[in-house]
Amino acid sequence: MLVATLALPALGAAALALIPARMAALVAIAVAAVTLVPIVVLPFASQGAGQEASHEAGHPWAELDVSWVPALHLDFHLGVDGVSYPLVALTGLLTLLCCAYTMWKGADRTLLALLLVLEAGILGTFLALDLVLFFLFFEVVLLPMYAVIAGWGGDQRRAAARKFVLYTLFGSVLLLLGVITVTVAAGTGDMVALTGGAGLSRNTQYAAFALFAVAFAVKAPLWPLHTWLPDAHTQAPTVGSVILAGVLLKMGTYGLIRVGVGVAPLGAHWAAPVLGVLAVAAILAGALICLRQTELKRLIAYSSVGHMGFVLLGIATLTATGIQAALIGNVAHGLITGLLFFLAGAIKDRAHTGDLADLGGLRETAPRLAGILGFAAIASLGLPGLAGFWGEAFAVIAAVERGGGLWTTLAVLAAIGGALTAAYFLRLLRKVTHGPIGTPVTAGIAGAEWLAWSPLVALTLAVGLVPALVLAATSLPVEALIR
Repeated sequence: MLVATLALPALGAAALALIPARMAALVAIAVAAVTLVPIVVLPFASQGAGQEASHEAGHPWAELDVSWVPALHLDFHLGVDGVSYPLVALTGLLTLLCCAYTMWKGADRTLLALLLVLEAGILGTFLALDLVLFFLFFEVVLLPMYAVIAGWGGDQRRAAARKFVLYTLFGSVLLLLGVITVTVAAGTGDMVALTGGAGLSRNTQYAAFALFAVAFAVKAPLWPLHTWLPDAHTQAPTVGSVILAGVLLKMGTYGLIRVGVGVAPLGAHWAAPVLGVLAVAAILAGALICLRQTELKRLIAYSSVGHMGFVLLGIATLTATGIQAALIGNVAHGLITGLLFFLAGAIKDRAHTGDLADLGGLRETAPRLAGILGFAAIASLGLPGLAGFWGEAFAVIAAVERGGGLWTTLAVLAAIGGALTAAYFLRLLRKVTHGPIGTPVTAGIAGAEWLAWSPLVALTLAVGLVPALVLAATSLPVEALIR
């Protein structure tokens, strides 16, 4: 099942080069749908003998561990547990929805192939349990995303794509240095064996965590290394923005949890106050910038900086509550912001502008579109009962639980940032859905759009009402990480 999860999208991308262009959309949708099958089956397929003991030991539900480069002690080690599985499922779902969305826009065979390559790379990052393998999959997504932005983006797409690559390469160099530091010192890159910092000295963990933290901060991105994100989102095509916000950013926060906290816990404790301060700075800076934004996609992009700040705050507390808040925050952000970028793309396609000053009266000209936008906005501002509430609320609670003057102050400032989040999303709705009618927007919603948006709406509501859908299997692996 693990091999099939990675092989199917990779083989599908190769197959698209061999089939007629008119069949590309259907084949891509079929491949993305079939890839969901092993993803859905994985939790049930792992219900075998010894699973309970494996969970108690902090081991994956299911894993594949074969020798890869014996001379260098490198293994092809894949596995899935409660920490990685929600992101694996989210990646499979968003890829399928993006492939389906292209039916309405007019499918491009090369774009569809790149989406499948991105899926394989992102899934590999979430499934890898060897540091070198993790690094390789981490890098696989770089060129495909560059190509998506540069090939199908807006007028300034090439500059945005170059900026994305330069920032990501900077982070990749630091990640590689961190991987080398750990594998040389420990004699292995096995993340299961390294969990808890086994075999690593205090100074090695300090150095490794510093390298990992900056590398993952670039990818997430976290303030102040976030400046590539608004340009990339603004210029990327709709499906590129959805994949970028929905799952590609999560590679950074997931890596910080799995690799940073898991492999170098002493370094994480050493750097936790700095991470907490930077997290709250991201929350406040993202919210204040959003209050001044005048372009729709740019506003949503900057909102991601604030939301990722809440995720980082949860991680920085190094408590079970905080890590679980970060995990559900990752999933909620992927669902809600993916939906917001789908809607932003639909509005820009119809109005041919993303300027908030020109987008008014949407509830009069396109009431259904305005209704879905309103739902996504209030979900993103953290309304209780919707997915966005749990991660942000419990990140603040985790900071209070951590105790002390610093963490209590950070909790208060983060709560103020949450209030500012509500303010800029209400401002967005006032400008776009209310007021005098601006640029005319087509009222109808295409079938492919309904197909792409409906699962995100349903899951946003489901996760908000039943957060155990994400958190049910996280308690044991989280305890193993922070123990």
